[in-house]
Amino acid sequence: MSPTDWKSRLGVVYSTNPEFQFSGQENGEDTETLPEVKQKLIVAIDRKHRAGKQVTLVKGFIGKSSDLELLAKSLKSKCGVGGSVKDGEIIIQGDFRDRIISILQSLGYPAKRGN
Repeated sequence: MSPTDWKSRLGVVYSTNPEFQFSGQENGEDTETLPEVKQKLIVAIDRKHRAGKQVTLVKGFIGKSSDLELLAKSLKSKCGVGGSVKDGEIIIQGDFRDRIISILQSLGYPAKRGN
């Protein structure tokens, strides 16, 4: 990390120590992805702050954001809908809880229905 890279240090308290070197981790990038069997995914539905539209949320993924985006891409294509990845959660447009649970279980993830 370069010393002029201030965006990665947002939220860090200023230090008066002249030898202080910031060595913060990226948001989840350094975390190694757990195997599919050890993941505990929860598939839930949400309507809050979405103008009454339903979305399916997949929570609990532990690992790199690139692996999370690959999983989201495969879920979106198998459901035939849009979606995104935000804050470590997969957001799929519409109510596809049962279909997503069956897809995740066929991929080897132990998924549970949240609500």
